Amino acid sequence: MAKMNKVMAGYHMLMILSQIDGEFDKREGKVIINYLKESFPFHVDLDNEVHVLSLLPSEDYFIHFNNAMNDFYEDSTPQERVDFLNFAVKIVRADKKITNEENKYLKELFFAWESEYEGV
Repeated sequence: MAKMNKVMAGYHMLMILSQIDGEFDKREGKVIINYLKESFPFHVDLDNEVHVLSLLPSEDYFIHFNNAMNDFYEDSTPQERVDFLNFAVKIVRADKKITNEENKYLKELFFAWESEYEGV
C-alpha cells in the first residue's frame, strides 16, 4: 500500500481502534468526526479510505495499524502525535470499556512514540 499522509494515517488508526473490539459505537464515530474536523479545514471524500478499510481482513489490522502509525510519525510533529494520542485514548474509552485488544494497540502507539511526547 502507498504511503498515507498523516491525516489519512490517523483516520485509518482510529477506524481500526473503533473496530477491534468487534463493535462500532456511535460515540466512537463522534471521536472520528471530531478528529477529521480538527485535521481537515475542508470537506474530504473518504469513500476510497472506507473501501480500503472494509476490504482489510481483521487479521491484518495490526500490520495496517503499524504502517499507518509509521506514516503518521514521518509527517507529524511531536505535538501532533500527542494530540493524536489523545484522540486514540478517547476512541477506546468512548464505549466505556477498554478491551485487551484495544489496550494492545494503544500500548503500541505509546511505546513507539514515547520519546516524542515526554518533552511536550
